[in-house]
Amino acid sequence: MFYLNAIFLAGNPQQGGGGMVQLVMMGAIILVFWLFMIRPQAKKAKEQKSFVDNMQKGDKVVTIAGIHGTVNKINEDNTLQLEVSPGSYLKIERSSISMEWTAALNKPVVEKK
Repeated sequence: MFYLNAIFLAGNPQQGGGGMVQLVMMGAIILVFWLFMIRPQAKKAKEQKSFVDNMQKGDKVVTIAGIHGTVNKINEDNTLQLEVSPGSYLKIERSSISMEWTAALNKPVVEKK
């Protein structure tokens, strides 16, 4: 922390050259924020959209509310019909399907010896 204070205080305020260091540091903070926060969330959102767009009839899915079911029908208005038990159907939004929980549900089970 001492070194950062020394960098910021190194410029003589009468010369007016200290503003460049602060501008570079602010740019570095914005770059780090973008790399660690915004970029991964945008990538995850793109993967979720691709997952929802590629769903097909018969896929076993889990909603974000934790409801397990099988896709019975995909409608044109961004909804789908989910069969939760034989003969019981729910109409839900496509965006309510959880990609992580569905992947966990469909992951093959490894037997322990």
